[in-house]
Amino acid sequence: MKTLLVDTDVLINFLRGKQQAKDFLLAHLHSGPILCSVITVAEIFAGMRPLEQEKTRELLDNLEVVPVTRAIAEKAGFYKGGIKSHSLELDDCLIAATAHLHKAILATGNDRHYPMDDLKKTVVTCE
Repeated sequence: MKTLLVDTDVLINFLRGKQQAKDFLLAHLHSGPILCSVITVAEIFAGMRPLEQEKTRELLDNLEVVPVTRAIAEKAGFYKGGIKSHSLELDDCLIAATAHLHKAILATGNDRHYPMDDLKKTVVTCE
């Protein structure tokens, strides 16, 4: 069984009805745990439309939401301090560190946000 950590953009695409995101999540439903970072929850709620609240909560209730621990924060700090990129955001570093420390594959639509060499990832393209 493989563990999957889903990035914010994949969940937003799922909630907005993008077929590629739906197909991806449905295909992985029984292949192992599906996680998301508590950072993803904050990002989703920051941009959520009022009518999307019930559907969003229902989706998140079916995922394992992973808190930020000290180990995750430290790993994220190493990513942020060690990768020289002006576009590297701390929230992405926290999500990447969560995936890395949980030995999960990061499912994202934004491959360039995650230049970490030690991170396993898969790109979910939604057009």
